[in-house]
Order: sequence, then structure tokens, then C-alpha cells
Amino acid sequence: MLSLKRINKRYRIGASEQPVLNDVSFELAEGEFVSIMGPSGSGKSSLLAVLGLLHADWQGEYHFAGVALHAMKDAQRKEFARSRIGLVFQHYHLLDDLNVAENIDLPLDYLGVARNERRVRVEEALSRFGLLDKRAHYPRQLSGGQQQMVAVARAVATKPRLLLADEPTGALHSSQGEMIMDLLVDLNRAGTSIIQVTHNPDYAARAGRVLQMRDGHLRTSI
Repeated sequence: MLSLKRINKRYRIGASEQPVLNDVSFELAEGEFVSIMGPSGSGKSSLLAVLGLLHADWQGEYHFAGVALHAMKDAQRKEFARSRIGLVFQHYHLLDDLNVAENIDLPLDYLGVARNERRVRVEEALSRFGLLDKRAHYPRQLSGGQQQMVAVARAVATKPRLLLADEPTGALHSSQGEMIMDLLVDLNRAGTSIIQVTHNPDYAARAGRVLQMRDGHLRTSI
């Protein structure tokens, strides 16, 4: 489904450039669940940002379902990603002035999904993730685990082919982390392809394949 070939990315620091991704090549099969581990600064989040088409300044080849994304302009890539790639971050990124249902609905509105279809998808997400009784709550009224559950529900409501999770359990205590990992495993079993970045070896092992990043290089499976 997904193929990267010799992806390179550098950050400019003053007059110099610092490489963060070095000739990264990677393939993901449809329905696969992959974990990426590595120390801070190794390039994990930068790689996820490239995969999620959040950055434009990278070099190399990126194919998604046969589409050559590297040949597109940045605006075209972002449009391509909106309905195909879901993103979950460590710090939730919920909007404080929107309630749970409204946070889940927002990306569907951006996608131009009709109001009736949006209502159906929001209800499905609330039910699927056990959030029906929290629909009118605001983020500040939820625990960290509940906020992350909303963040995952929001991403999944767009029905992405690929879910990218950047340290989705990093800000949670162990029981909440297990809850989120159980959810990711269930989503993968239902057919969603997932790539997660994590520091936790137990959570990494829940995936079907574990890769290591060191100094911008993606290592073979462990």
C-alpha cells in the first residue's frame, strides 16, 4: 500500500543544515501494523510527519496506493491525505471550545461530508469508542485517556486507509495506555493499516512488526 524510497530530510539551523532522515526506505502492506522505536532525536516523528504529508521539504519517492506523491505539489499532497490518512498525536490536539461530538465532526466538515452522513459517522464513532455519555463534554472535563480516545475517534471517523500514531500513550498512565493500545489493535484487526511511534517496548510489541530508528536511519525488524 505504501512505499518510501531513499527519503531524506534536513532542518536548517542558522547557516548549516542538520540531517534528520537519511535514505529511509520502507514498505507497508495493506492492513499491517508497524511500530517504530528509537531514542529522542532519532527521526521518528519527522518520518511520521513525512508519511502524514505534514512536511513538504523532503526528497525521495513516496508512493501511496500506487500514487506518486513525490510528483505532486504540496497542496495536492495535503488534499490527497485528508481523506486517506488519520493522525493521532501524544497531546490530543482537541479544540477546547468544542465538545466531544463537535471535535469528531470537525474534520468531516472540512472534508465536505454531507451533514446527514456526518451525523451518522459521529454517532458511530461515539458508540464504537464508548463515548456516547461524553458527547456533550468538553476536553477539560475528560481524563487524559478519554481525551486520547476522542482523538482516535476523530481520526477514525474520516475512514482513513492509514492511521499514524505519534506516541499515542506517551502522556497517559499505564492503564490508560493499555486501553489505547487495545483500541489500536482492534482497529487494525478491523482492517486499518497503522504505523505508531513509541518508546514503550511492550506497546511496540503489540504490532506485527517493529523497526528501529537511529540517527535518521530506519533499521531492519527486531
